[in-house]
Amino acid sequence: MASPWLHLFTAALIAGLCTAEPQPLRVTTIKQEPYTMTKGSEWEGYCIDLLSTLASKLGFKYDIHLVKDGRYGVKDERGDWSGMIGEVVRGEADLAMAPLTLTAVREAAVDMTKPFMQTGLSFIMRKDIASDDSQYLSFLNLFSTEMWMGILVAYLLTSFCIYLAARISPFEWDQPQTEDNHFTISHSFWYTIGALTLQGAGPHPKAFSGRVITAIWWMFSLVVLASYFANLSSWLHSDNKQLSIKSFEDLANQNVIQYGTLKASSSLAFFKNSNNPTYRRIYENMERQQSYSQSMDEGIRRAQEENYAFIGESVSLDLAVARYCNLIRCPDIIGMRGYSIAAPLGSPMMKNLSIAILQLSESGELDYLRSKWWASSCVAENAQASPLKASNLKGVFLLLALGLGVGIAMALMELAAKSRSIANSQRKSCCSVLTTELSQRFGRGEEKTSGETDEKCKA
Repeated sequence: MASPWLHLFTAALIAGLCTAEPQPLRVTTIKQEPYTMTKGSEWEGYCIDLLSTLASKLGFKYDIHLVKDGRYGVKDERGDWSGMIGEVVRGEADLAMAPLTLTAVREAAVDMTKPFMQTGLSFIMRKDIASDDSQYLSFLNLFSTEMWMGILVAYLLTSFCIYLAARISPFEWDQPQTEDNHFTISHSFWYTIGALTLQGAGPHPKAFSGRVITAIWWMFSLVVLASYFANLSSWLHSDNKQLSIKSFEDLANQNVIQYGTLKASSSLAFFKNSNNPTYRRIYENMERQQSYSQSMDEGIRRAQEENYAFIGESVSLDLAVARYCNLIRCPDIIGMRGYSIAAPLGSPMMKNLSIAILQLSESGELDYLRSKWWASSCVAENAQASPLKASNLKGVFLLLALGLGVGIAMALMELAAKSRSIANSQRKSCCSVLTTELSQRFGRGEEKTSGETDEKCKA
């Protein structure tokens, strides 16, 4: 018969096991700004905030430690894994919380959650070696194409309206049979371009209708020039240089700038396993020159100090560009992929972790964390002057159109008033006199040429 003390000991042991708190999860990570950083004895960063939020939602505790070899994880020739993936595979960590790229070979070795961030491959370099100053006509980029077309149409219409008003108005051209009209079509174009460049070109219109059109055109010219020079000033004080290397193909086709990526990383594996000829050339060049970087910090430092383009994840490069204003990221992004959390194969936490990540994405929590840790100090000083569009000055275009319409209408009214006066004095129809006046003003050249031809024939 068992001793009562044995029963009491067994009952106490079972009660202790039932009431024991679950062991905290061992989380391995890697130091990389802004994902995981230390502030004194405390951890901080995007991944730390995300881990804390997931722990609160799922109710687990955790202990964080840095990966021993300082690597993300790559499989060697023997099939052994290094870095954080290796620690998870060997059971040294329960989770790997870092910007770990979700790849097929990693998914085969460990379980990975739904991506908490989307990214791709790009590269950064210094602005002074990435820029091309050979854009001789870059000053034209201050206005958009539609703006330049709008100015051209406004110039042509205004010149033609000045020409019409000068021929129609009797105060500008009183005797079309004996006088010459100074405002020919060529002089009208010259006069308008002189006003646009603030140089002036005489003679000026004498009729009030012509002066209305001229005054409206002067106002239009002042607004357009003021807008152009304001944009020019902003453009001269901003980063207005054009990238000479805009894609990975441009990078592969030159041999002046050295380039490389992290050694033993998924970025390197992408180029190594790619069937794209351009990407294969990039890998072969990196392998031949051994231009790899051992860490993100080293790659960013080399990009700042050397003729070196550092290839990496676009979100990490965006942070480097936000922190170091002398760097610029290539707009080309290839190999879209996501960052995930890794756990041992068959981990019961995977399903809940993936659901929690999707919930955080749908609620906007992941976007908030991204904006919190990717704040840029270079946005204001590197803001570029955007081309001015016609819609930005639609009010002054409308005012010009109104002024042209009023000017032509006033010229017609002036001619109609003169025609009425002549019709009353000669007891003729006002319409016939107006028609005669218009034919003299717009058909005088043909009549004069016909008359000269008749005189030559008689001689």
